[in-house]
Parts: sequence; structure tokens; C-alpha cells
Amino acid sequence: MPDSHSDCTQILLVEDDKLVANTLAEALAAHGYAVRVAGCAEDARDLLAAERFHLAILDERLPGMSGLDLAAIMRDRYALPLIFLTAFADPERVQCAIDRGALAYLLKPVDVDQLLPALRTALARAEELRLLRHNGHHLQRALDERREISIAVGILMERLQIERQHAFETLRKTARAQRRRIEDVARDMLMPLSGQGPHAEGGN
Repeated sequence: MPDSHSDCTQILLVEDDKLVANTLAEALAAHGYAVRVAGCAEDARDLLAAERFHLAILDERLPGMSGLDLAAIMRDRYALPLIFLTAFADPERVQCAIDRGALAYLLKPVDVDQLLPALRTALARAEELRLLRHNGHHLQRALDERREISIAVGILMERLQIERQHAFETLRKTARAQRRRIEDVARDMLMPLSGQGPHAEGGN
């Protein structure tokens, strides 16, 4: 029966045990997930470079590069959320997995009844984190723009010897006359101060 969370969800399964890999891949496919299987880190990196995935499930112990090292690449280069499969549960290993972006840590042998809830939870958590990063980026941008406008208003107050509200209206009218955003006009005013303007160096 297809999973309601699985619509168009691409899963990368990295597992060197072919029996385990095939069993999990078939079970996930039966629930509507699109699964690609890699038997080692090198194959996984090739798939990551060629395709887009929503989540990775990987064995901690792989031939060649370890699962932990591969997880660090997934985190740093692809911001890919992941679930670890492992035969070990000591706190140090768990913490290493968490540090590399693991959203779940499952002990082998893993069956589909154990994997599916963890998969759904990890996908939901990954979406929450994505939205937080997205909103955080926009919030930081808004704060930066407000700061630039405030500084530009202060410059106009000093140059023209006028009150803050008058300086803000002057900046807004300039932006309107140039058909530009007030944030962009303010940023242009600050460029010479930041060393980015055309006359910032070697001006006449």
C-alpha cells in the first residue's frame, strides 16, 4: 500500500549487504518510494552527483569510505538528511552520527515496520529544518536591509542637516524617482564606505 508521505520521494539506500539492500529497497518501493541502491560510498557519490534525493539511508560500515565519512559529504555538499543503519549503539557512535546530520539511528537487523516510521519522521523533520533555514535566510536579509536603510538615513541627516523622518522621505523619493527599491538605493549610498564603490580606491 503506497505511503501518503512517499509521493515522488527519492531515497538513496547505501548498503553493501545485497540481501539487506534488496529487501529494504523492495519494501520501500512497495510503499511508493523511489529507491536507488548503492553498494559503496563511491557508487553513492556517483548517484548524488547525477540525481536529486530527498533522504539517504546508509550503513555505518561500508567498503572503502566509511558511512560516517560519506554522511559528512552528504551534509556539507548536498544538505541531505539521512538515517543510519548500524550494528552498534554505543553513545559515541550515536553522537558521531548526529554530528553528521543523522535524523534517525536504527539498529540492525532492520525491518520495514521499524524503518517506515523513522523514514516518515525524518522526512518531516528535514522539511522543518529546510523551512527554518529558508525563513532564517529571509529574516537575516530583512534585518540587513533595515540596517542599511537606517545607516543611509543617518548619512542623509548628517549631510543635509535634516531630521530623521525628512531624511527617510528623501531616500524614499529618490528610490521612487529612480524606480528602484529603497533598500538598493541605501546600499548604493553605503558602497563607498565599504570599499566597493567605483571611487572607493584611488579617487580623484
